[in-house]
Amino acid sequence: MTASITRRTTAARSRIAAVGAIAVAGALILTGCGDQTDKASTAPSGAADNSAPLFSKLPKKIQDAGVIKVGTDATYAPMEFTEGGKIVGVDPDIAAALSKQLGVQFKFESGTFDTLIGSMQTGRSDLVMSSLTDTKARQEGLDDKGAKTGAGVDFVDYFSSSTGILVKKGNPEGIKTLDDLCGKKVAVQRGTTYETSAKDQSEKCKTAGKGEIGIESFPTDAEAQTRVKAGGAVADLNDSPVAAYIAQTAGGGNDFEAIANPTDAGLFGIAVDKKNTELRDALKEALDAVIKDGTYKAALDKWNAGSGAVTEAKINAGS
Repeated sequence: MTASITRRTTAARSRIAAVGAIAVAGALILTGCGDQTDKASTAPSGAADNSAPLFSKLPKKIQDAGVIKVGTDATYAPMEFTEGGKIVGVDPDIAAALSKQLGVQFKFESGTFDTLIGSMQTGRSDLVMSSLTDTKARQEGLDDKGAKTGAGVDFVDYFSSSTGILVKKGNPEGIKTLDDLCGKKVAVQRGTTYETSAKDQSEKCKTAGKGEIGIESFPTDAEAQTRVKAGGAVADLNDSPVAAYIAQTAGGGNDFEAIANPTDAGLFGIAVDKKNTELRDALKEALDAVIKDGTYKAALDKWNAGSGAVTEAKINAGS
C-alpha cells in the first residue's frame, strides 16, 4: 500500500445490502486465530488431482494432504467475508481458480487480521490470503517502528488497491483527501498498514501546523465503520474496493460515501513463509496461468473489482 494502502497496506482488500449492514453492525467480529470459526473450501472436496497442470510443482506435503490451508480475516467484503456460513469474496474466488491449476483445495479459516502472519509461521496455515499489502517491512519482519518482530514473508502479488476514505453519507466534514483529516478523529483496523498510514499522516499534519489526527484502532474494520456511523470519527481508512462496496451496500447505500485516492496504489500479496519457496513459486506460476486464461479477471469482475487486476504475477514487488 504507498502512501496508505491497506489493511492491508500503506496506502491501500456489488453484493447484497444485508452483508454491508451486517458488517457495520459488527456481526462478523472474530476473536482470533486460536478460535477460528468460519471455514470454507474454495475447491471441490475430494482427493488431490495429480493430473492438474501444476500439481507436480507443489511441495510433497501439500500434494499428500490435497489441501492448502489459508489464513484470512473474513470480515472485509468484498475481498473476503462470511455469507451463509461460508467464506466468499474476491480472494476465495481467485483461490478457486488457482485450485484448478494446482489440483488441491484451498481451505480458508478465519481469524483476527493482526495474528495471521504469526499463525502461518507457527504452522497453523500454509499461506495468508487476506487483502494483505506487500510491504518491505512485512517482507523483512519489521514492525511500524522498524524493529525486528519475525522472519518476514514472501509475497506473490495478485491485486492492486489504493486508499479508500469512508465517510458518513453526505460527507458532512467535506473530506476530499488525507490532508483533510488533520485535527480530526479517524478510525482504522488494528494491525493494518492503514493504522501506520494514519500515524504517518498525523505527523505530516503536525509538521504543517494543522493539528494531529486522533487515531482510534479497532480489532475489525466493522467496528471502525460503526464508529464513523455513530459520529465518533470522521472517516475510516481502508482499501478502495472495500470502501466502495460498503458505501454501496451499508444501510441500502444510505450510510456512507467512499472517496478514493488512486495515486497511492499498492499491491496485495499472498503471503508465504520465506522457507517455503516451492509453494511460493507454484503459486506464482498458477497465478500467471489464470491471468492468461481469463479466470482471474472473471473472479474480479464478479465482485466489481476488475479495476484492481494485475497483468502478471510478481514476487515481493511491494514497497
